[in-house]
Amino acid sequence: MKWGTKYGPEYVNRLYGMIARNITPPFSVTVLTDDPRGLRPELRSATIPDVGVDMPKGVPGKWPKSALWGKELAGLSGPVLFMDLDVVVTGSLDDFFSHGDPDEVILSRNAAKPFHRLGQTSLFRFPVGKLAPMQQKFRDDPQGMGERYRYEQNYVTQNAPGGVTFWPRQWVRHFRIQCVPTFPLNFFLAPPRPRNARVVIFAGHLNPPDAIAGRWNRKEEARTIGQHIRHALTARKGYKGLRSYVKPTPWVAEAWRE
Repeated sequence: MKWGTKYGPEYVNRLYGMIARNITPPFSVTVLTDDPRGLRPELRSATIPDVGVDMPKGVPGKWPKSALWGKELAGLSGPVLFMDLDVVVTGSLDDFFSHGDPDEVILSRNAAKPFHRLGQTSLFRFPVGKLAPMQQKFRDDPQGMGERYRYEQNYVTQNAPGGVTFWPRQWVRHFRIQCVPTFPLNFFLAPPRPRNARVVIFAGHLNPPDAIAGRWNRKEEARTIGQHIRHALTARKGYKGLRSYVKPTPWVAEAWRE
């Protein structure tokens, strides 16, 4: 899904390139978008379905993803694999279509909550139409559901008909949490490419261009260790700001391309 201006068409085009290099069977990629300009001709673009309600306000989740949950979805059918625009594909995607039962809803694990049974919708598979009851429940009280669950992925985890399962742990890794070395090693070591990972997700503010440049988010500059320490102390960002450092990551640049 691509809405608004945060992500340009290059994110979609690079995602298509990564998919094409890492999948064996015939495939198609559909992008749900409010602006198809600049997209590769191989992509199939479709209008984002109208959920028919205002999205929750004052909550952090990506609730426009509720458009995925309807009885119909841009003419697609059967199990589909949803991918966030800012993921990086590092291995074969074939098993994401053969793993488990076709009727299952399969999510990435939420690395930020390792002791909770919560999923991440940066990469998840679902049969088109199965989540329709969940969408109707959301429609009945969108603000209430947003305030109760905060993140749409929590809502999916706890309300998907028949429950959810998860991808094998090694298949999907979270860059900021599972790849960036623990402080203070992140000052000296670049994030290693995770072994056996098929997809690396970039949930949060640190996105692929930031990993490539060696900065914590798009609003910051790439800094040397000394510059970063001085900036963190001067800006009084505390321990969280001090440890928020990443060195340039060449393997992300190698993978994140058309």
